[in-house]
Amino acid sequence: MLENSYGMTFFLKTPKKPNNIRMIYVRITVDGKPKETSINEKWDLEKWDQKTERATGYKESAKVLNWRLS
Repeated sequence: MLENSYGMTFFLKTPKKPNNIRMIYVRITVDGKPKETSINEKWDLEKWDQKTERATGYKESAKVLNWRLS
């Protein structure tokens, strides 16, 4: 029987010009082969928790973004 593995990770990608506003990317791994693409959203580095892969805060913008990521 052939087993498939699947994983998905959200992260902020470091731009060429350093600043706190960064693009959100998703990395999808299927059977050990990773592919990444942007979700066309920008977010502040200081308001991002990489451990949970979510925006932090209680503002409506953070709630909407977290809803879109789930």
